[in-house]
Amino acid sequence: MDLDARIRVVPDFPVPGIPFRDVTPLLADPEALAFATRQMVRPFGSEPVDLVAGIDARGFIFGTLVARELGVGFVPLRKPGKLPYQTFSEAYVTEYSTDTLAIHVDAVPEAARVLVADDVLATGGTAAAACALVERAGGVVAGCTFLLELTALSGRAKLAGRQVHAVLAY
Repeated sequence: MDLDARIRVVPDFPVPGIPFRDVTPLLADPEALAFATRQMVRPFGSEPVDLVAGIDARGFIFGTLVARELGVGFVPLRKPGKLPYQTFSEAYVTEYSTDTLAIHVDAVPEAARVLVADDVLATGGTAAAACALVERAGGVVAGCTFLLELTALSGRAKLAGRQVHAVLAY
């Protein structure tokens, strides 16, 4: 299935010079969405995974689908002030901003194997922060899975030593 045909490029979003990869056409196609989810899970199907952590916001969509495909629970990694209980937080830098992610302090059982899921791997800052939060909460990062990777931004370098999978690469 041609998933690339279901990714729209929006120039200069959210800032000038950034070609945004819009996944909403893929989300609207149930067959493509199911295929993409299976492809995100494929390298991790034989690995022990206890939970999937999805990164705010599109990572919630893909993360919950990946968790369902694996038959495991889901942990949201949210922007600051969005989680109602005690949290750990981690700041990070992206290609066009700085931000922070948070996780509930009790979201991950000790030594649980957690797969981090998001829509895009760009500079790797967000994913690296997600991995740090999972580990700070007591988990072990089983790997990271993405729908697409922007290879020119070298995000994998920030995830060195981790199993990283992207369905599409640009």
